[in-house]
Amino acid sequence: MGAVVVFAPSPVLTVTVEDVDGAADIHLHAGGQGVWQARMLTALGADVTMCAAFSGETGLVLQHLIADEGVRVLPVTGNGSSGAYLHDRRGGQRKVLAESPGHRLTRHEQDELYGLTLQAGIEAGTVLLSGAGQEDPVPTDMYRRLTADLGAAGCTVIADLTGERLTAVLAGRPAMIKIADDEMVTSGRATSAEMAELIRAMHTLAGEGASSVIVTRAHLPSLLLSEGEVCEVQVPELQTVDTSGAGDSLTAGMASVLAEHGSLHDAVVLGTAAGAQNVTRHGLGTGEATAIRQLARLVRIVPLEDASGEETAQQLSPDELARKVRGS
Repeated sequence: MGAVVVFAPSPVLTVTVEDVDGAADIHLHAGGQGVWQARMLTALGADVTMCAAFSGETGLVLQHLIADEGVRVLPVTGNGSSGAYLHDRRGGQRKVLAESPGHRLTRHEQDELYGLTLQAGIEAGTVLLSGAGQEDPVPTDMYRRLTADLGAAGCTVIADLTGERLTAVLAGRPAMIKIADDEMVTSGRATSAEMAELIRAMHTLAGEGASSVIVTRAHLPSLLLSEGEVCEVQVPELQTVDTSGAGDSLTAGMASVLAEHGSLHDAVVLGTAAGAQNVTRHGLGTGEATAIRQLARLVRIVPLEDASGEETAQQLSPDELARKVRGS
């Protein structure tokens, strides 16, 4: 069983009201990118540790909810309160009733969180850096420092970030970057979601410090860049219930394999299967390990001949591709 540390500076307490036969059905969960990633990692059998800040009443509830899911929590207790939201979905659409982003950590709280993450990361060997949904409670440069220091200690650092956080992580030279095509465009790294433009932006990310890059494209095949070669990651399109959390599930699936010293090829295959299965479910970051591993048998990785996006006529087998793609 591989060990993964999830850096999640600001989990969110989610309260959602649903309608069940005309009566209000209230759901209380821990949420946020890091939580969804940790949830999928746990489902896949990884030994998961989360380093996060928990503040006030919302933080107290969050800490217990996350621990109850089988995640080891290394908490920093902050002032103020953790983030939370209250949504009403009784009308079929999500209606925001109230939201609170949580407080920004003080310098001492930041130092404590950094130290916990560094220590746990060195012990585990694999670290997944996640961000906050809205305002980040920690300085952007903390992502650069963590990436660089963990990498210097021999850790595999994976990041699922965008904007300034992504730029900061790249400066620290991570092992793997995952980003969605629309995030490429909104962040200004790509002018459009056309394949050739995405591939150009992927090479730029690699030039800035990423060893490997994977770009998700909603219902289209993902793109993988490793050692200068671009591949298309294909999986059968399943009936979608909710696309939310699919990208986080993909990232978690990759981390679970890399934590066991598996190859990059195997990590991308399992991660793609985890993301594909997650869209068939209502729960974010949820999945069944057996179903995901069965679905992984249907994932195909097809090399592209060049940056124009033209596919080669022949698909590589897993063994052939494993020889071409560097293992973690």
